[in-house]
Amino acid sequence: MDSVILFYGLLFLVAFLYASVGHGGASGYLALMALFNVVPDVMKPTALLLNLFVSLTSFIQFYRGKHFNWKIFLPFAIASVPMAFVGGLITVDTFVYKKILGLLLLVPVTRFLFFGNIRVTDMKKPDTVLSLLVGAAIGFLSGMIGIGGGIILSPVLLLLKWTNMKQAAAISALFIFVNSLSGLAGQLTKGIHFNPDMYAYVSIAFAGGICGAYFGSMRFNQSVLRYLLAAVLMVAAYKLLFTGA
Repeated sequence: MDSVILFYGLLFLVAFLYASVGHGGASGYLALMALFNVVPDVMKPTALLLNLFVSLTSFIQFYRGKHFNWKIFLPFAIASVPMAFVGGLITVDTFVYKKILGLLLLVPVTRFLFFGNIRVTDMKKPDTVLSLLVGAAIGFLSGMIGIGGGIILSPVLLLLKWTNMKQAAAISALFIFVNSLSGLAGQLTKGIHFNPDMYAYVSIAFAGGICGAYFGSMRFNQSVLRYLLAAVLMVAAYKLLFTGA
C-alpha cells in the first residue's frame, strides 16, 4: 500500500512539473513505471495516454497566455505525426527498449538541472527544412519508445534560438499531444495493454497537469521540484542502463 501511495505522489509531481514547462511527462511516467517494475508492453501505451491529458491541459493554458506560434509548430508536426504512427508499429526488444529509454531519460535530467531558465534575447528565423527533419526524427522515436517528444523538441527550439521559454513550452505541449495520439494509434493496430488502475493514473496525472500548467504559464519558482524530479529520473536511468531490471 505504501508503494502505491508513493507511486501516486510521484505521478502527481511528474505531471505537475512537466506540464509547468509545456511537456506531457511521458519520460517521467516511463521512469516511474520502470522503477516500479512495470513491463514495457504496458509502459508505452500508458505513458502516451497520460500524455494526451496532461499535454492538452498544458497547451490550453499556454495558448491562453498567447505564447503559441502556428508557423513554427506546423513543420515539426507535419513531419512528426506520420513518423510517430510508424514508430508506434514497431515492437522493440525489451532489453534494447530499456537501454534506449535509460539514455532518453538523461535528456530531461540535463534539461531540468542545467537548462531550467534559458533566456533567449536574439531570436532567429526558423529553418523549414531543418524543422521537418527534426520533427520526423523525434516523431519516429516518440512512437517507438512511447514519449511525446517535447522533452527533446523544447531544448532544440531554445538552443537554436527560434523561441523563448514560454513559446517553446506552448509549441512542445501541442507537439506532444499530436505525437502521442499518432503513436497510440500505431500501437492500437497491434493491440495494447493498459494497467487496471488506469483511471486512477489519468485522474492523478490530469490533476497534476492542471496545477502545473496553471503555475507554469505564470511566474513560479520550480527549483526544488525540478531537482527532486531530476533525482527520480537519474535513479530510473541508472536502473535501466546498469541493472538487469
